Amino acid sequence: MSEPTSDARTPGGTRLKRFVWLAGLLVVVVAVAAFGVTALLVNIFERRQEAREPFFRVVEITDDTVDPSIWGKNFPLQYDLYQRTVDMQRTRFGGSEAIPRTPTDADPRTEVARSRLELDPRLKRMWAGYPFAIDYREARGHAYMLEDQTFTQRHQVQQYGNCMACHSSAYVAYKQLGDGDIFKGFDIMNQMPYEEARQYVEHPVSCIDCHDPETMELRITRPAFIEGIQVAKAAEGVDDYDVHTMATRQEMRSFVCAQCHVEYYFKGEERRLTFPWHQGLKADEVLDYFDALDFADWTHAETGAPMIKVQHPEFETWSQGIHARSGVSCADCHMPYKRVGALKISDHQVRSPLLNINNSCQTCHRVPENELKERAENIQAKTIEMTDVSMGALIDLIDGIKAGQEGNLPETRLNEARMAQRRASFFIDWVESENSSGFHASQETARLLFKAMDYIRQGQVALAETEAEPEPEPVESE
Repeated sequence: MSEPTSDARTPGGTRLKRFVWLAGLLVVVVAVAAFGVTALLVNIFERRQEAREPFFRVVEITDDTVDPSIWGKNFPLQYDLYQRTVDMQRTRFGGSEAIPRTPTDADPRTEVARSRLELDPRLKRMWAGYPFAIDYREARGHAYMLEDQTFTQRHQVQQYGNCMACHSSAYVAYKQLGDGDIFKGFDIMNQMPYEEARQYVEHPVSCIDCHDPETMELRITRPAFIEGIQVAKAAEGVDDYDVHTMATRQEMRSFVCAQCHVEYYFKGEERRLTFPWHQGLKADEVLDYFDALDFADWTHAETGAPMIKVQHPEFETWSQGIHARSGVSCADCHMPYKRVGALKISDHQVRSPLLNINNSCQTCHRVPENELKERAENIQAKTIEMTDVSMGALIDLIDGIKAGQEGNLPETRLNEARMAQRRASFFIDWVESENSSGFHASQETARLLFKAMDYIRQGQVALAETEAEPEPEPVESE
């Protein structure tokens, strides 16, 4: 009798068919997995190769290449972001929005930022007699820094080439003027009338102002900062500080910004741009330095007080805040890293972190975006409120000094009140001109406004003092 055979109709045949089907499926799964792993490895290899060569050297860049569009041929991703600094977008308490204007031969701009003087006319009185009382607008992006400086109405008062240090790509111009010596060229441009200096620059801040064209490493190109950080470090006990050899890479991610986002003054008849950090970076230390020099930017038009105009002390204020103490740089928040393919690059759009919370804030703060925004705006709202109160009190003091002048108060008392005005105005202006509305260092900002109020109180007390009445002559008895 022959052995029984199995087919699809028998239990053994069914098992065989199932085995063949599973074996085929396994082969397919293994093949797909092998293909996927191979593709993944190839992708990883390609990305590693891309990361090793982060850019293609399409054109040669030298230490004289100012035009950012040429750098953009080698660094198209960064250049694309850099071009977006033309965007005008507001946060609740900062940024700017475009106001249309009719262009003229003298000013071809078709739009400008809102006037801060119109938003708060008290600023005109705080700065009475100074060019900022003529024209002061909300800050726009880096793309506009040279254009807005060129066409500001502040040119009704003579401006000088020292403005170029913060409003243009001035590094190559310094080299040209100084025959290769940027310090010599810096000294020459500082003294030029603005109209003459403007002919030496063409672009707002450019790649060459912050990057070495050979290595792409961050570098400092502004003599004022090289000197300023040296004296600031000396005040901390560090002698002969050389920013290019002693600063860490993380420090440089703030220092390149601090070349411009700082308080400064024009020293001597040569109008040399100088950072007043000789006693430290705090506002009090800067004011003490100015007081020791008996320095004043102008004489107040209403009261005759010797005044100081604060510029944009973001770096000094940030240095007193929690982010600086935690090792967070300016670039970490305003130019956070982002992924583009295999590359990790800094976001060169350079904007408020509140417009980019996911990359700027949530990298460290693992809380919802709305909560982070509310925290920041809460700090800013309180700062705005304190500034408003302080500004109102300052205007009262100015009115009081004017009334005292008209009432022929003794000069000793008027001068005491004028010095109180000078110091209170300095601290209020520090907060007003610093572009974070208190966020960079909230407690420090509140402290400065509190000190401003105390100086205002001292000024009002000086004005309210009355002359002691003479003692009556004793009557001699007969």
